[in-house]
Amino acid sequence: MSETPDSLPDIRGLPARAAALDLLAAALSRRAGLDEGLNHPALAALAPRDRAFARALAMATLRRLGPIDTVLQSRLKKPPPERIVNVLRLGAAQILALKVPPHAAVGATVDLAAAQKGGTAFKGLVNAVLRGLTREPVELDDPDLLAPQWLLARWRAAYGEAEARAVAAVIAAEPATDITPKAADPDLAALLEAEVLPGGGLRAGLKGEVSGWPGFADGRWWVQDASAAIPARLLGVRPGETALDLCAAPGGKTLQMAAAGANVTAVDRSAARLKRVGENLARTGLAAETVVADAAEWRDGRTFDAVLLDAPCSATGTFRRHPDVLWVASPAEIPKLAAVQARLLDGAARRVRPGGRLVYCVCSLEPEEGEAQVAAFLARTPGFDLDPVSPGEGGAPEASLRPDGTLRILPHHLPGGTDGFYVARLRRA
Repeated sequence: MSETPDSLPDIRGLPARAAALDLLAAALSRRAGLDEGLNHPALAALAPRDRAFARALAMATLRRLGPIDTVLQSRLKKPPPERIVNVLRLGAAQILALKVPPHAAVGATVDLAAAQKGGTAFKGLVNAVLRGLTREPVELDDPDLLAPQWLLARWRAAYGEAEARAVAAVIAAEPATDITPKAADPDLAALLEAEVLPGGGLRAGLKGEVSGWPGFADGRWWVQDASAAIPARLLGVRPGETALDLCAAPGGKTLQMAAAGANVTAVDRSAARLKRVGENLARTGLAAETVVADAAEWRDGRTFDAVLLDAPCSATGTFRRHPDVLWVASPAEIPKLAAVQARLLDGAARRVRPGGRLVYCVCSLEPEEGEAQVAAFLARTPGFDLDPVSPGEGGAPEASLRPDGTLRILPHHLPGGTDGFYVARLRRA
């Protein structure tokens, strides 16, 4: 769904704020915590306006968590329990980001604090800190504060100061909803109040639940970020070709290749996530074989004309829709993920028939998972070479094209933002 309704209510009651508190705690505790929280029955049980407010409040807090924590730390002599810290974060986001009337935001947040175990003792602290925020202007969009400092340092080292700040500046912005049409559909842009993107995707102007938008129920399109649609376009499958989508869920690339007329096999280790792929295939009237298996260990002797590997990664490029990834990622996980990617890439290469092609991509901004991964693969794998991407090919922003013909898509490369991706196209001799 899009992130906010047509108009965000200014004042919601304690249940909505309590749900936002649970969402925030889940998001900061573990990977996929936010997704799990958004799908929790307790959130679904709220009235639609309360549910929308809880989601919007949690997301606004996560998008500006760095500046919010900076301003709170300057006002706290001794940190309170983590649950109360999260209450303060939500209160600050209401005042500073969502522009809820200050008296309402302060009063409701004090009530939320009191509703927590042991929270009554912190009512005065919450009241004093938030009232202070209503009196003093605070800069929430400073790129130097929006990202965790260790990640910002990595981006500076990889891309330079100006590019790193431009990446970080996108963190605070709510993303639009991008979609991929199933086929050429000249009426769809008007129906969805959409901007036509390079490559043929659309950026919808509608708000609210996407399942109610024109063309969804009859399968004319699916939600897919503009950058996420590029790898399958670069693979360039043709009708009748065999195509393999490894680590396929949530399935947008599978749908793209099936819509192009390929005979697609989609492999993913998660049965639950692959079930969603099947549901989207059914909704769009497309067909693909789905297989639950570890992509690196899948025991199937077939080779394919085209193989796409969207490898599991740190996902730091997805912060527009998943700002929690910035705060639960750690430096230690990047080399561990790189080892997994190398294993998967070697497995993917074995699936490419002679003369076939392979696209490797990750939604990560970290070079170890992208540029370094492909360089190491080419060094150890005779018979594969880079197949350089042309400027603008597949709808890729021209700024993303690297000298070697691979893509490093940064979130600010598309006006209005896009997910960060690394994409390399390779060909087997």
